[in-house]
Amino acid sequence: MKKYGTMRSSSNQSYRIVAIPGEGIGPEVVAASLQLLQQVAKLEGFTLQVDYGWLGTTALEKFGTYFPQATAELCNGSDGIVFGAVTQGGLLELRKHYDFFCNLRPIRIVDSLVNKSSLRPEKIKGLDILVIRELVSGIYFGSAGRASDEKGAYGYHTMLYYDHEIRRLARQALQKAQQRRGKLTVAHKENALPNLPWTRLVQEEAAQFPDVIVEPMLVDNLAMQMVMNPQRFDVILASNLFGDILSDIGGALVGSLGLLGSASLNADGFGLYEAIHGTAPDIAGKGIANPLGTIGACVLMLEQWGEKRAAQIIMVAQDRVLEQGYRTADLSPQGSEILVNTEQLIQLLLTEIYNLQNTEIGVLHEFYK
Repeated sequence: MKKYGTMRSSSNQSYRIVAIPGEGIGPEVVAASLQLLQQVAKLEGFTLQVDYGWLGTTALEKFGTYFPQATAELCNGSDGIVFGAVTQGGLLELRKHYDFFCNLRPIRIVDSLVNKSSLRPEKIKGLDILVIRELVSGIYFGSAGRASDEKGAYGYHTMLYYDHEIRRLARQALQKAQQRRGKLTVAHKENALPNLPWTRLVQEEAAQFPDVIVEPMLVDNLAMQMVMNPQRFDVILASNLFGDILSDIGGALVGSLGLLGSASLNADGFGLYEAIHGTAPDIAGKGIANPLGTIGACVLMLEQWGEKRAAQIIMVAQDRVLEQGYRTADLSPQGSEILVNTEQLIQLLLTEIYNLQNTEIGVLHEFYK
């Protein structure tokens, strides 16, 4: 498996990704994001080969299984997987197959969208949170089933974590906090789940990161604090279930789930990149889906490859287009704001990217700070 995470020169680099559009709005947001990626690759001097794989019900119809061997064979040796969305089946298997244990979910407010947040502008100005979610263990992967006894039918799911699974994620979170503002909040529920000692295990790993402040917080209180005082948070570390729920609060903070992307990485730095939203069947096929979550995931992929300038060009282009008042339907355009569909938004972004191609990286960094 290739290793990623170190800076690489764009010149003459060649990458191969596997695109898995999936269902619902997945094909629309993936196609839009790839259009943008190919343009950036052309301007920045690297090449991007795209192969297409199957997952979920589309895979079941074609191969008789939610996660076919054909998709795994395509993903093997690739530089990343860009994923759309599925309703059920395949995604958990894909994550487990490649051990994508470290899920990064940035929650960053765009200045021009502060009025779209559920909170007052002063509560979310400058908001920049990174949720790190454990992704291949916990309650989604523990023993589960249906049974019955003398009291009747019942169901059960088991939240199982090995200590080493918590420790390896803690090290990733501590490293990220060290690179950011030096504060790590650990979501836990140890008053009710004392056999899952997230606090102790993270604090033991934190001995190697003396410049990082570790703050344990009960997950219910943490959820409340995220909607009362979100600016207090830097990096939030959470289990699979808790991270799933907490990161969705981010959609309310920044204005839409459609804005949020994620990267799921294994120990080699190989990753799965996707928006955190679902299939949105009510708008699928209408051409109005917001692709910015998937585009944000692709930015994380570029950063993981070391293509820093390409990533910054996309983010600056996005911020400029949004500053001009362009909005997809999920952002509820009002007043002087301009409603655009998926394709119109992509064309606006492509224009901004073209205009930014000769900008020095230092200037881009100032834009993107």
